Amino acid sequence: MKSRMANTLIVLLMLITVSTYAQNELSVSGKVLNQMNQPINGANISMKNVADTSLILSAVTDINGNYAFNTVKRGMYKVVATSIGYESVYRNFNVDSATKAANIVLQPSVLALNEVKITASKPLVEQKIDKTVVNVDAMLTASGGTALEVLEKSPGVIIGQNGSITLKGKATTIFIDDKPTYLSGQDLENYLRSLPSASLNQIELMTNPSSRYDAAGNGGVINIRTKKTKIVGINGGINLGYIQGNYARTNNSLNVNYRNNKINISENLSYITTNSYSDLDINRHFQNAMGETTANFLQNSFTRYTGNSFTSRLGLDYYVSDKTTIGIGWTAISHPANQKSMVNSRFLNEANQLDSTIVANNHQDESFKNNNINLNYRHQYNQSGRELTIDVDYLNYDMGSQQSFLNNSYLRDGMLTNHELLTGDLPTNIKIYAAKADYSHPFKNGIKLSMGAKSNITLTDNEANYFYTVTGVKIPDYSKTNHFNYRENINAVYISANKEFKRLTVQAGLRMESTFSKGHQLGNIQKSDSTFNRNYTGLFPTLYLQYKLDTTGNNLIGMNYGRRIDRPYYQDLNPFISPIDKFTYYTGNPFLNPSYSNSLELSHTYKSKLTTTLSYSKTLDQVNETIEILDGIYYSRPGNIGQSVFKSLSVNGNFDLLPWFNVNLYGQVSNIHTTGSFYTGYIDTKGTFYYIKPQFQFKIKGNWIFQIDGYYQSKVTNAQFVAGDQKRVNAAISKKISASTSVKLVMNDVFHSYVNSGTINNLLQTQANYRNVLDTRTAILTLSYRFGKSISGQRKYDSNSTNSEQGRVKN
Repeated sequence: MKSRMANTLIVLLMLITVSTYAQNELSVSGKVLNQMNQPINGANISMKNVADTSLILSAVTDINGNYAFNTVKRGMYKVVATSIGYESVYRNFNVDSATKAANIVLQPSVLALNEVKITASKPLVEQKIDKTVVNVDAMLTASGGTALEVLEKSPGVIIGQNGSITLKGKATTIFIDDKPTYLSGQDLENYLRSLPSASLNQIELMTNPSSRYDAAGNGGVINIRTKKTKIVGINGGINLGYIQGNYARTNNSLNVNYRNNKINISENLSYITTNSYSDLDINRHFQNAMGETTANFLQNSFTRYTGNSFTSRLGLDYYVSDKTTIGIGWTAISHPANQKSMVNSRFLNEANQLDSTIVANNHQDESFKNNNINLNYRHQYNQSGRELTIDVDYLNYDMGSQQSFLNNSYLRDGMLTNHELLTGDLPTNIKIYAAKADYSHPFKNGIKLSMGAKSNITLTDNEANYFYTVTGVKIPDYSKTNHFNYRENINAVYISANKEFKRLTVQAGLRMESTFSKGHQLGNIQKSDSTFNRNYTGLFPTLYLQYKLDTTGNNLIGMNYGRRIDRPYYQDLNPFISPIDKFTYYTGNPFLNPSYSNSLELSHTYKSKLTTTLSYSKTLDQVNETIEILDGIYYSRPGNIGQSVFKSLSVNGNFDLLPWFNVNLYGQVSNIHTTGSFYTGYIDTKGTFYYIKPQFQFKIKGNWIFQIDGYYQSKVTNAQFVAGDQKRVNAAISKKISASTSVKLVMNDVFHSYVNSGTINNLLQTQANYRNVLDTRTAILTLSYRFGKSISGQRKYDSNSTNSEQGRVKN
């Protein structure tokens, strides 16, 4: 396999070397420097038409202050150079023959204190050729929150009751700084709650990621970019947050960056406390063959969640030269949590009269620890943009749960008939080894080509040890006790090319991934050993087109296409049973197949302010949560359900109606149609839902800003489930006390209207519904303080070798 990957890369390189160069296009390159002759990283360079100042080309300087344009026609241009904290430079520049070099020196702005205002003026949403970018600092109600709450307020993103995260109605994969989280479900939810919003810079929403990204995730990728300090010396910030809902909690973080000469050290620390509740009602109505109700099961679970999370992110970069950098990063997360549930289950007869009651006291002590070490290398060959990056990663997850289910059964008159205690010990360990290399090569004819290879190995070890305690004697429960090991190796290569013409931009890519997996279920005295092996290879093309309908680029039309894969979560392949309560069990499915999807999007953007997108995707072997009822017990397991067709029309607009009044609106209408075999026969469900998310921001005199936002989602039909409508309203106000200090007050879910509810269909002679109320109405008071001086010039490096595997760890 390795030799085939190497041969593929060699062939691709040979194809590049024989490409022809356009003779009528020249190159312009140079450096942007400050008054100390130091390079400025992140400066914006624009080449504009002298006559009407319309934008022709744009670029951003790298860590060494370099910029380059490779598709410049002969003629006179207006060059504009800008960077936060510096005076802008405007210069006429004649491109006549050969390659032109143009160095630009920027002088510090005398209004340096306005830097914070400039940053805050970023629009909430920006549209790129292959992604939608959400600027977190422009989302005032995100202050004092967590990464999960920022996602919940991003356009098109919906957080499900079970921790699922969807983008435009489809399940998606979560990355942090181009690194997958390797988590899902409750573990992913806990991880995102451990990241304070103050540490986030941008949210990148990619319904169709480029071939540089792993092909995993039929719904695309959400990449969360954290803040990277770009200044010399000691700089940083402190963010303190107090949250008051039904219960109080805190959210605090500290980030410090030091750069001097060839060394850059960064540290980000956060400490978050959890203290909330869930009030869940589940009703199940059993029927006979005639559809008449024979019994009713009404259950209420009130759960208290407490805990804390500590996160440390340490990074060290060493600049070997202006072109070569090596780095090491270490991330450590500790998240102990406690979950106590009082469960009251009532059994009623066909006349709706009480028959019996079970009162349960359930308790779970959970632990979550993660260590991630990343080694990286980056080399720039020249100013044109040739670059090689190499990443090696090791991740280790240690998770565990100590469970206790104490059930007391009572007759109608209150007489105790049964006392039952089930305890469980569920340790899980996941190790991930990954390495990747990426190479980019721009050519004088304007083509920029990227290619790379990646390999990773994942090892998971899951145990479940359950015991019944009867009359003081602890007895193993072999029906639930199990031990499951899983090994997976994924190897991938990709190639991607980009070309900008006068009005048309084209980007195309192809990725090949081969998967080799093996699962081993260890037996016990009641169960025998079992194993399975699954190997498969797939090709995943991507294509992006963007065309300017006018010379100014006020009207852009775009098209993108991609093929993607969803591999099963590691623990979803685990066949053993895990109780949620006495009447609800979760069980894995070792026979799960990967699902494949083809997605197509058409879009129109007007003046970068209004974007309309039409989406279509078809997924085969769609993996969904399924509910089966046997002898009154609910079994939740993942399953492949035929195919799913998704259609959507979305509109996103950002408008400055007045100098002090900004409006951002996102709206979406979607239809989901699912067909396939099911426990109760053939399933054929479809439904249309709509979703609207407005944000209004007012700038008031005296450095005050007021914001109000919210969303409404109608009922969603997806396979077996119909989720009820959801709605909430949030408000926030901020005051900038000084250039370095600000205070904010946020009210989330002002009317406490957010409720998770719905019905479960396609059950054997059973009707079921649920309703869950959470501690979402909160008041948050935050204080932010920044320290240090503003001198640009720090390397920004966000890539590493970890990929979609992080998004497949499930609790």
